[in-house]
Amino acid sequence: MTDVNLRQFKPEKLFAPRGFVKPQIESPQYLEIGAGRGKHALMFAQDNPNKHLIAIERTRNKFNDFAEKAEQLSLNNLKAVHADAIPWVVHALEPKSLAGVFLLYPNPEPKNPSQRWLNMPFFEFLLSRMQDKAKLVLATNIQSYIEEAEQLARNQWQLEPSVFAVDKSSQRTHFEVKYLARGETCWQMDLIKPEGYQTRFDDWVKE
Repeated sequence: MTDVNLRQFKPEKLFAPRGFVKPQIESPQYLEIGAGRGKHALMFAQDNPNKHLIAIERTRNKFNDFAEKAEQLSLNNLKAVHADAIPWVVHALEPKSLAGVFLLYPNPEPKNPSQRWLNMPFFEFLLSRMQDKAKLVLATNIQSYIEEAEQLARNQWQLEPSVFAVDKSSQRTHFEVKYLARGETCWQMDLIKPEGYQTRFDDWVKE
């Protein structure tokens, strides 16, 4: 259960992204936020034909590159979305609709730590959209980032994270390929949403 003393996210104040069309949610449904040029999203969809992935990217040039590749491959289990992820998630997803979430190499926000995913009130809302036993995967090449995320997972979100070094042969994203090729250590944190975990948004649905 999340700490009720946390700053509360206010989804009712968010407008839908421009041109928003509510998607048909398939099952099992996964979400990737910050898909970049889509390297992980494309591989995931190809390797898991029975799983459905919504992959969101905000930056126009990266999204265009991703969307073009996705169209060429004609993957019917992948939806590429150009939007700001937070309002899109609020307007598009129902409670407990996600089987998993990927946050691969997000902006570490060195000048604005309050914008890191586990530091944001939105993270509670994101947890509410995950099914029981769904897994959230966070990856970064910054050790202090993963250490902070681990602490927040335990102390703020009452979750039990698993943190480990990413295999040197992994090639999920362009960032990951670059960092590992330079000999850097990349870190991954897995969070499993426990059965019975409660948030303040478990019954909240956008009208």
